[in-house]
Amino acid sequence: MIQRERIFSSFSAEDTDEAYFFYKNVLGLQVEKEEMSILTISINEGMRIIIYPKQDHVPATFTVLNIPVTDIEDAVDELSKKGVSFLQYDMPYIKTDQKGIARIENGPSQAWFTDPSKNILSLIQE
Repeated sequence: MIQRERIFSSFSAEDTDEAYFFYKNVLGLQVEKEEMSILTISINEGMRIIIYPKQDHVPATFTVLNIPVTDIEDAVDELSKKGVSFLQYDMPYIKTDQKGIARIENGPSQAWFTDPSKNILSLIQE
């Protein structure tokens, strides 16, 4: 049977030492380094994300992690000061401003960036 309370997500990284520094020190998440260079990010109430090393890592072309924020402007400014560069999009269905924030009509504001392994992450304000 499916153990719903134990479901977790995972994705790969080229260098889990770099990923550990980024997720812990830049994003401020609770990250533990496990055996075999596997990282565990604790989210809440036992929910977790696993980042595992993969030498032939190819980053996904989609968002692998959405991070809710209460104020997207402040969050983008804070991460920009830490060296994070936000992606720019100019497509019919999504356009970002100079800071990299998409303000979707009747939807959330969102800003995308990459981790050291080029995995796409986003900040999202409902």
